[in-house]
Amino acid sequence: MKAHFIKLFNYDRFANELINKAIVDAGSPQKPVYLLSHLLTAALVWLRRCQGLPNGMSSPWPDDLTAEQCAELIMEYHADWIAYLQGLKDDDFSKMISYQNFKGDHFQDQLSDIIAHVINHGTHTRAQIGQQLKFIGVETLPITDFSYYLRTLKTTI
Repeated sequence: MKAHFIKLFNYDRFANELINKAIVDAGSPQKPVYLLSHLLTAALVWLRRCQGLPNGMSSPWPDDLTAEQCAELIMEYHADWIAYLQGLKDDDFSKMISYQNFKGDHFQDQLSDIIAHVINHGTHTRAQIGQQLKFIGVETLPITDFSYYLRTLKTTI
């Protein structure tokens, strides 16, 4: 299970890098940068929850990040998630994680479900970013599909 989730986070980094490049190439419009900032911040919030740490943020919607800062965070948060995953044992993926949302409500979810959520949230938010880029006239978006990523891996081996 660990190898599968590491593969998904490697895909997530790949797709985030592509969408960030598209944002930069479009002149770093505000809404796509805002959405990418949210994607990255949410991933960090979930990582800290999984680690049992306070998230240290008042909102998962930062409005002060640039596309250049997002590029750095893509690499940083990817490395943090990979290090966390590398430290897990197979039975850790079934453990329950207790956390508090930004409203103060308490929840518990299985670690493997949280990880799946983080990956799915990234895919969802990248689609929103793509839509916003289309709205401002970007004609061609990068291919960020998981299957494309897998084909890319095969051609680089």
